[in-house]
Amino acid sequence: MKAFLLAAGEGTRLRPITNAIPKCLVPIRQQPLLGIWLELCRESGIDEVLINLHAHGDAVRQFLSSNDCGVRITLSEEPVLLGSAGTIAANRAWVGSDPHFFVFYADVLTNMDLTAMLDFHRCAGMAATLGLYEVPNPSQCGIVELDGKNIIRAFHEKPAQPTGNLAFSGVMIGTPEFLQALPADSPADLGFHLFPKLIGRMAGYVSREYLVDVGTMSNYEAAQQSWPGLGTVSRLESSHA
Repeated sequence: MKAFLLAAGEGTRLRPITNAIPKCLVPIRQQPLLGIWLELCRESGIDEVLINLHAHGDAVRQFLSSNDCGVRITLSEEPVLLGSAGTIAANRAWVGSDPHFFVFYADVLTNMDLTAMLDFHRCAGMAATLGLYEVPNPSQCGIVELDGKNIIRAFHEKPAQPTGNLAFSGVMIGTPEFLQALPADSPADLGFHLFPKLIGRMAGYVSREYLVDVGTMSNYEAAQQSWPGLGTVSRLESSHA
């Protein structure tokens, strides 16, 4: 099983921490976020991971060379950022003939049961499955509308007037049909340029497990106190920051 780990962001909202290290290496209780992700991948049966690099790429290489992560790593350098959809499009050949693959945003901290999500995806039979979670600030997120069969009927990126609070979690599963829908131009963003094209062809997997976007300083600081670790199911509403 393969996964894209999108880790090339500048991390401007986490400065000054990210002045010297990339966002994916910020420590969560002294363990780099990238290390947590790779451990979760290994425990979930994901044995190949592609990581895109931009800011502080040498620090990521040094971390990987000094740590046995238990998964095969492919690095994709981006001198110019391609965007979340652009990275996947540029590396679609890496997926090969695999029927499913994961996509993770590296600034998400979670202990989500990825095996359960994959089982859900296989039963749904859609082009993609988006992991969803409830948020208190829907105007700052990508918000979806689900029907009674868990099919996504609308996607609104940072809506001024949200219709709900189910947000894209930064965890998703794609298929060859998903790859075919990727925009040809870059930079391209999943939320702005791809998800709206796949309405009715995506399923929504609602997670009640621990998930925090640590891309802001307030969420990052809160995660230091609330993170239960991998292998621990946490359903505290406060964890959905």
